[in-house]
Amino acid sequence: MACVSAHIDDNVLARRTTHRLMPDASRVISRLFVAGQEDYGASQSRAGLVIERVIGLSEEEVKASLDNVVSRFSHRHENLFEDLEAHAHRVAHRLQPDLTLSSERLRLIGALFTHEFSIEGAALTNPSIVPHPVQEGVEDGALRFIMSVRGVGEGHRSSIGFRTGIVNSSGDITIDEVGDFPVIGSHWESMLHQCNFRGLLEEMQDLGENGRYILEQLGESFSIEDLNRVLFQFLLDRDSFKNVDSTVHHFRMIAERNYVVTFSEQKDLSERILWPVSYAEWRGMEDARFVLFQHDDGTQQYLATYTAFDGMGVSQQLLSTDDFLSFETHPLAGMAARGKGMAFFPRKIGGVYAAMSRADHESNWISFSDRLDYWSALSAIQLPSRPWELIQLGNSGSPIETEAGWLVITHAVGPMRTYHLSAMLLDLNDPARVVGTLDRPLLSPREDERDGYVPNVVYSCGSLMHAGRLVLPYGIADQSIGIATVEMDNLLDELTSKK
Repeated sequence: MACVSAHIDDNVLARRTTHRLMPDASRVISRLFVAGQEDYGASQSRAGLVIERVIGLSEEEVKASLDNVVSRFSHRHENLFEDLEAHAHRVAHRLQPDLTLSSERLRLIGALFTHEFSIEGAALTNPSIVPHPVQEGVEDGALRFIMSVRGVGEGHRSSIGFRTGIVNSSGDITIDEVGDFPVIGSHWESMLHQCNFRGLLEEMQDLGENGRYILEQLGESFSIEDLNRVLFQFLLDRDSFKNVDSTVHHFRMIAERNYVVTFSEQKDLSERILWPVSYAEWRGMEDARFVLFQHDDGTQQYLATYTAFDGMGVSQQLLSTDDFLSFETHPLAGMAARGKGMAFFPRKIGGVYAAMSRADHESNWISFSDRLDYWSALSAIQLPSRPWELIQLGNSGSPIETEAGWLVITHAVGPMRTYHLSAMLLDLNDPARVVGTLDRPLLSPREDERDGYVPNVVYSCGSLMHAGRLVLPYGIADQSIGIATVEMDNLLDELTSKK
């Protein structure tokens, strides 16, 4: 995409660029499909019947049908045969053990248990932005960046994707073209941590005799194999405990929310898709808020929170990566982690981690913790009071450190469920103290931004500062993405003018 100047809007603070990232319905991934297990209708699958029918075909019919699949789909998937064979093996246990299949028949079975999912079929929205880990080859004064995006497809199922680009010293922005073949990566089990289980079991009101007994059999960190061994013995001893099945279910639900996803270096970053793995997020991974975090030893790591949606309720997850090739995710626990929209500060403050929270679902709160995965202590710092924010407030990404204080881009919801973006400034050493807030929205839906998947919404999950400007990508009507820039001096002057 061509380089576009930022200075084309007459808004006093935020200047929109002409960038508009639109959802691309042709970006598809292959997923396992089992007839009868759709989101509605029959309670059991029809897999056995489907397999019986394909076994009954002649080899000529099999070859003709598979040829048709290849001609229609091979250009849409980088490794079509691998996908078909993988899905065939997922249902191979239903075949007679002494049955020998040709490779064509096996692949046709796979095709009958495969469907395409359009990861952006409904929307591409709610971005956050961080510096790219690789800056080699970038011209002086420019910055290569990574933008996380939320893709929404059939059934409102959300996943996390990425775009890359460059912003130069003049604020001109270039967005790179995307790769042709998105993939979802390989899923691995991760180590489990007792502190995380304690926090979530406490929320589930299951940190009584059962929960404590199981945790006492495990170390501070343990594997899924260790946990399964202890749970198996706990089930054998069920006559001396109460509500055993419920406790086992809770432990397994927590455990599956901990995992690792890895990608090949050969895949462009725009082709790497973080897809729901656990039941807690099976309906979607929403609104990732990425930040480049600096640890006490000077090392840097990318952290993010995202909302896990199971179709009825939400929870929050911690996502971490060093290189955008390997991602590790764990559940967040504690009062401050309830609901949606936590956002980490980019470093510790006073020796502890800090995060923005919306624990009451309508106000901006701040929380501090000794751990990244458990957040309990919190206090409210901004309550809805002005006409354009009377429904609720929240953060729109991680705070940005400036000499004047911590800049927090916020969102607010007012009449007709209209979303606006605004800003507040927090004290550098005591971020629970608000230095100033804007008395007006920084960005509101323009007339050409009102219509979409969710009308009257502008929303962001994170921005960055470069060359004296704030680069602010934002979702438009929960359907597409625009980019605005803000002169930092002007914004900070307005935020501090009433000190």
